[in-house]
Amino acid sequence: MHIIKAHIEHLEQIVPLFDAYRVFYKRPSDKDTAKQFLFDRLKNREAIIFLAIVDNKAVGFTILYPSFSSVSMQPIYILNDLYVTKEYRKRGIGVALLNKAKQLCKEHKYKGLALQTETTNPAQHLYESLGWKKDTDLQYFWTNEELLT
Repeated sequence: MHIIKAHIEHLEQIVPLFDAYRVFYKRPSDKDTAKQFLFDRLKNREAIIFLAIVDNKAVGFTILYPSFSSVSMQPIYILNDLYVTKEYRKRGIGVALLNKAKQLCKEHKYKGLALQTETTNPAQHLYESLGWKKDTDLQYFWTNEELLT
């Protein structure tokens, strides 16, 4: 198994994984829109995607979005997406993807890496076993109601 930084030429490998990830979160399958979304993120350098490859087959990915911490005045990455196909889980692929994300932050001297996930996500034990801590100082708020009306 090896982890690569994905580029536009890897889209055909990423799209089925990304679509399966979205379906896992109860979204309808839409590979065409997924492909355009990922193309735009890569083309515009709005995200970094790491792809896990086993026997020349893409089996997992993580997507990092750059952001900033205003208080520390330093860049951070937000890890919103981590996915490994069901048949390849429990083989260390998620660990390798998370470690690659941490390595990127260290190499670029970023302040840190934020991860957000659903409260029911069973992978939370994985994050905690790798040293991730739940932030008890901050609360996460969300709105989109006014934007949609």
